[in-house]
Amino acid sequence: MLAALVLLVTAASLLSPRFLTLPNLLNVLRQVSIVGILAIGMTFVILARGIDLSVGSILGIAVVLFAGSMDRLGMAVAIPIGFVAAAAAGAVNGIGIAYAGIPAFIMTLGMLSFVRGLAFIYTGGTPIPINSQQFYELGNGYLFGVPIPALILLAVLAASGFVLGLTPFGRSVYAIGSNEDAARLSGVPVRRFTTLVYVISGLMSGLAGLVYASQLSIGTPIAGQGYELDAIAAVVVGGTSLFGGKGSVGGTFLGTLIIGVLANILNLTGVDPFVQQLFKGGLIILAVLIMSRSGRR
Repeated sequence: MLAALVLLVTAASLLSPRFLTLPNLLNVLRQVSIVGILAIGMTFVILARGIDLSVGSILGIAVVLFAGSMDRLGMAVAIPIGFVAAAAAGAVNGIGIAYAGIPAFIMTLGMLSFVRGLAFIYTGGTPIPINSQQFYELGNGYLFGVPIPALILLAVLAASGFVLGLTPFGRSVYAIGSNEDAARLSGVPVRRFTTLVYVISGLMSGLAGLVYASQLSIGTPIAGQGYELDAIAAVVVGGTSLFGGKGSVGGTFLGTLIIGVLANILNLTGVDPFVQQLFKGGLIILAVLIMSRSGRR
């Protein structure tokens, strides 16, 4: 993945002299931060041989809750409200999958529609403006010359890499994805840890919603629509197996950058947005093809 990213950056710099400018590179980091955070949460789920189609909608409900309570209650109260709602949605997903035996695809698909409906009911279908300059700076400001959203993404990457690589919980996630029955017989609390990975995915959706709301300073019920597909694409392009047990958040980060750089260079060269979807779809298919051939070898 790193080699692919280097080749893509080299090609992009040749196609457009504006690509390697500092403002553009910082803009790429800012643009990929939301999907990158979602994709890291999705990595936990897919490593445990699951799928979460509701992350975009959970982001949406968190966004409207941030917006609806920001002016009345302030940041100190509004932010926890959004995070609690996002974590609760993830917990419901996990309980339904791990304890009720509902297939992950069906459970998270139902949650996708459920929380999106809640977002529309909460707002009445009308966007809610956010009038907090301090909150706006969170999504649009810089720290040490780096966009704050990019720093948030890097912090999440470091924490997630530590959890998956250096903790018993992380090793258990890989074990569940590799062979759930063997993990259970080895003493891993499969149901509890399966629920937990969906809670983590929900929390990452809430954090991505925080960045989204602070960047736009508005809470709209359609926030995050389709982002679940972008998150899954970043995970797959980053080399994580859809069959669980293989992959890393580092690979997901590289996959996010690959998709972000590709989108950026297509914008700089004036490629039609509809045509850009063809490139993204082709990239996903190519990544899966490479993984399947590598697995057979």
